[in-house]
Amino acid sequence: MERSVIIAGFGGQGVMLIGKTLGYAASHASKEATFYPAYGAEMRGGTANCTVVISDESIGSPLKDEISTLIAMNEPSFRRFSSAVVPGGEILINSSLFDTVPVVEGVKVYAVPVNDMAAELGNIQMANNVMLGAYIGVTGVLEPEEVEAIIRKNFASKPAVAEKNIVAFRAGMDAVK
Repeated sequence: MERSVIIAGFGGQGVMLIGKTLGYAASHASKEATFYPAYGAEMRGGTANCTVVISDESIGSPLKDEISTLIAMNEPSFRRFSSAVVPGGEILINSSLFDTVPVVEGVKVYAVPVNDMAAELGNIQMANNVMLGAYIGVTGVLEPEEVEAIIRKNFASKPAVAEKNIVAFRAGMDAVK
């Protein structure tokens, strides 16, 4: 098994945190993982993306010309990376920031209103964990408990915040059932 995902969006949307959480959760689950970040000229408000590869075997390269999944937190990211998704792959979009749901031939597109869901949960900054949950729900690449353990570790100094982010993560999984 090898899964590659590009996570892309504006700086400040938690793109890198999604990638790091996936990588750490894969390692926690005794899988191989790579995390390769790329930033635009500015951090917050600029562009940001990262590539994560998760595998049962050694990974030859952290970068892939073709990917299994794209997580697009905004439309510019979708336009930039959607052509890299292999037929039979998936694209998860933050439909809160899209005017229409795009169609990509041979690729399943999941529209998840992560910003709206996070706002309903009380904090727009949890949108990244809503999307992370949607990704796990769609792909099943990792057990939810493995990811939840890393979310708790990410917020170890703030247990109440960790639990709110776990709720957001689970809401994302439920959204794609």
